[in-house]
Amino acid sequence: MIARYTLPQMGKIWTDETKYAIWLEIEILACEAQAELGIIPKEAAKFIRENAKIDIERINKIEETTKHDIIAFLTNVEEYIGDKSAYMHVGMTSSDVLDTCLAVQIKDAGDILLEDLKVLSEVLAIKAREYKHTVCVGRSHGIHAEAMTFGMKIAIWYDENKRNIERLKHALEDCRYGMISGAVGTYEHLSPEVEEYVCEKLGLKPVNVSSQVIQRDSHAFFIATLAVIATTLEKIGVEIRHLQRTEVREAEEFFSKGQKGSSAMPHKRNPIASENICGQARLIRSYAIAAMENNALWHERDISHSSVERNIFPDATVTLDYIIQRTTKLLDNLVVYPDRMLDNLNLTFGLIHSQKVLLELARRGFPRQKAYEIVQRCAMRTWDEKKPFHESLIEDAELMQNITAEELSKLLSYDKVFESVDYIFKKCGL
Repeated sequence: MIARYTLPQMGKIWTDETKYAIWLEIEILACEAQAELGIIPKEAAKFIRENAKIDIERINKIEETTKHDIIAFLTNVEEYIGDKSAYMHVGMTSSDVLDTCLAVQIKDAGDILLEDLKVLSEVLAIKAREYKHTVCVGRSHGIHAEAMTFGMKIAIWYDENKRNIERLKHALEDCRYGMISGAVGTYEHLSPEVEEYVCEKLGLKPVNVSSQVIQRDSHAFFIATLAVIATTLEKIGVEIRHLQRTEVREAEEFFSKGQKGSSAMPHKRNPIASENICGQARLIRSYAIAAMENNALWHERDISHSSVERNIFPDATVTLDYIIQRTTKLLDNLVVYPDRMLDNLNLTFGLIHSQKVLLELARRGFPRQKAYEIVQRCAMRTWDEKKPFHESLIEDAELMQNITAEELSKLLSYDKVFESVDYIFKKCGL
């Protein structure tokens, strides 16, 4: 991922420095495990721990010849520990190092993402409570439906984000496996106790069974989970983009001092953060497809997955980290216009109350379709004549035979919306 969208803490996890440091730790831990088992001298393991180093430039130079990154890495380490290198990588295959390292990186990246999501939840909770009773119009198909509150809209995002946190925890647990089992996973040339020792020290669990690699279904599940989380952020971004439209203007992104919206039109204040979030969510979805296709490898292993993973794991985690934090900042500074929400609520002259009247007539004995016909007739009169729905109802003789004007006025209120919002918030844990 380009530097523009890479936050330092997440970016560091995927650097060559971090990767090679984890590789080295895996190799040293394997030596220490074998020393504990009496397979290699403890003095040798101690010497390796104290003297093994890496030089990234040197590794890259060696790889130009070897065309193999693990061999280039081991060759460079050998330059620091000399003949003690005979005790390194014993019985291991490249993927023992690569897949165990990836598990550590996923674990570390996941911890950052979980923290990001928890902070987002805190902001969503604050905003939901702040606008709990701010009435606005609910829309279906982009058309005014019925009244709701802006806090309810945010409560939906809050509840979904809670599910995303649990999804991510599950996906991370599914990836928290390492392996040190040899060429095709048989432990033929080393003890399973080496794997147990290394994994425990790294905060991982030994995989139940592997081929030459840890199977990629877990990795696909992880990336797919990131993609689902990204859709939640995109959902928020899409909503804010709509609400910021000139014709709507119920909420908008904070526009900082000195910020410019357009190189041509000085009046513009564009929802650039929301659009950025939506765009980058598309990228993460594309990584999910690639991760799923990585699960079907030839026999015990090929390397068709390798080049894909070098891209998608850093990019997916870096991108999601960025857009979670950007979404959090966007919501924390969101500018909301309750008066405009009320203006928009009244654009249809009260037609959003039509279902209330329909249900009340049905309760009073009208067949549902007859009640629907009466209310629709009044609604169409309001649309055509641009008159208050309340007036259209009162002018309908058939309707007014069954309800008083006072009862009708009481019916056309938002009391029920406000009554139910407390129940909804309680269910969401708000």
